[in-house]
Parts: sequence; structure tokens; C-alpha cells
Amino acid sequence: MMYPEISVVIPTYNRLDTLRHVIPSLLRQDLRAERYEIVVADSNSNDGTAEYLAEVTAQDSRLRHLPGPYTGRAMARNAGIAAARGEIVLFTDADIIASSDLLAQHLRRHREREDVAVVGMELQVSSLADYERLASRPSERRPLHPMGRKRLSWLYFLTGNASVRRRDLDRVGRFDESFTGYGHEDLELGYRLQAAGLTIVYEPHAVDYHWHPVPYAEQKGKMTLAGQSTVRFFRKHPSFGVQARLGMTPLSLALHGAVARRPGLLSSLERAGAAKPGLARNIVYQYHYLNGVKDALESETGR
Repeated sequence: MMYPEISVVIPTYNRLDTLRHVIPSLLRQDLRAERYEIVVADSNSNDGTAEYLAEVTAQDSRLRHLPGPYTGRAMARNAGIAAARGEIVLFTDADIIASSDLLAQHLRRHREREDVAVVGMELQVSSLADYERLASRPSERRPLHPMGRKRLSWLYFLTGNASVRRRDLDRVGRFDESFTGYGHEDLELGYRLQAAGLTIVYEPHAVDYHWHPVPYAEQKGKMTLAGQSTVRFFRKHPSFGVQARLGMTPLSLALHGAVARRPGLLSSLERAGAAKPGLARNIVYQYHYLNGVKDALESETGR
């Protein structure tokens, strides 16, 4: 029996609206069909996801639907890893549209050397029209990393566009399923992969498009949850480097306290942040992130 070279693992829950575009983009890859597969680890969606995937799998055996009572993205991705038949596992999400050579670019970097994890270029888009614009006009792209960057730290191991050999995932223990809330289960895996000797390389030609604009109020809530996950990360890896990179230093917590003691300033920043992107919005997001950090620290002490 011939196994695929690369398995794409997608966790999902009630994202049929975008999944209808994501799956076709992965089925249009410029690799031969037998070289890859797609595993959708579905947390028992109730929006028609199962019916849609049943239609696709009836026509294309590259796609497999893996429903289950997953408690978070870490558990769903681990189920996908366990089911994957490829030597290399590529992680993406149900709201990320792939370029036609995404898998080929990841495979190329893994064939060049063994001891790597590969992170590609993930571009944020606000609509299908925005995706089509950036797909056809590379000069208008504004990626997080410059094209010339070669290596990344674990802080940028973002599993919207990242691949690892399955043997290395097994060696470090896959995703930590205790991360059930929002944030950091991917960074924490990247931390362990890097500690195990893997180099996280950046491949700017492996491009995908993240179609999930998050409203201001929702993003503030996500930042609070990410702050709570930061404390879990730090308790597992208690080093100053982790503390500093994740922004939970005594200085940052002191600055948070200074803003909290000035409700007028905070209200002004909240209004400015709601009006438009910019410095005020970033400060507000950081404030809510540190709210999450403090909530988690206080819950540990029972306060």
C-alpha cells in the first residue's frame, strides 16, 4: 500500500462558511493526488460540516473526516496526527485558504534537511475579494516576517501554516491537551520542538490566507484567554526567557496596574481603540491580555 508523503491536519468546529473554500484550495494542490491527504478533525460541528465533508469524501478519497468530542484544538490536532499516514504533518485551520503550491513548498524544505519544522507565510485577509487581490498581487502583501528571514523562534510556531515530521511530533509528545482554552498550544509545542534540537525555518513561498477578521470586542476576549494560557505555559516552562517573550514580566504587570488605577485613561483608550486600528487598540489588547495573566495568577493563590 502506498502512503502519502504529507498529511494536512485541520481542526474545526462550526466553520462551514470558510471550510467550503479551504477544502477546495487544498484539493487543487499541484502535487499528484497520491502524495497527500487531508484529515479534518471535527469537534462534532452542528452546522452542516459533516454533510459537506461526506459529499466531498464520496468523490475524493484524499479527504478524511474525523469527528470526535475534542475539548480543544490541541486534542483535535492530536487526533489528526494519530490518524495521519504521511511522514510529514502540515497544520492549518478551517479558515485558511491555501495557495496551489503550499504543500510542495513545505515538502521541498523538508527534503533539503531532516531536523526542521517549517513555518510558511500566513497573510491576513478580510474577505474573499481581499484574498483574490493578494493572491494575484504579491507586491501588496504585508507579511509578518521579511522575505529574507531564514529562522524563527518558537514564538512564531503558528499552526495555521506549519509542518513537522510525524516522528518528531511523537518524540516530543505532540500537543499538550491541557491547553483547552484559546492560545499558545502551538507555541508551546514549538518550544519543545526547538528544545529537542529542531530548527524552525521560515519558508516565505509557502503562502496561505487567513480569512477570519475578528471584531474588536471578540478580540479583547481572546486576548484575555491568551493571557490565561500564558500562565499555563510559564508554569510548564518556568524560565525568564519564556516570561519575557510572552510579556508577563513584573514591569508589564506594573504598567497594567497603573492603567487599571486610572479608569478615565482606560475608557479613553477603549474608545480610541474601538474607532480604528492603531496604538490605542494595541494598548487595549495588551491590557486585556494582562487581565488574563493576572486572573490566572490570582486563581492559583485562591484570591
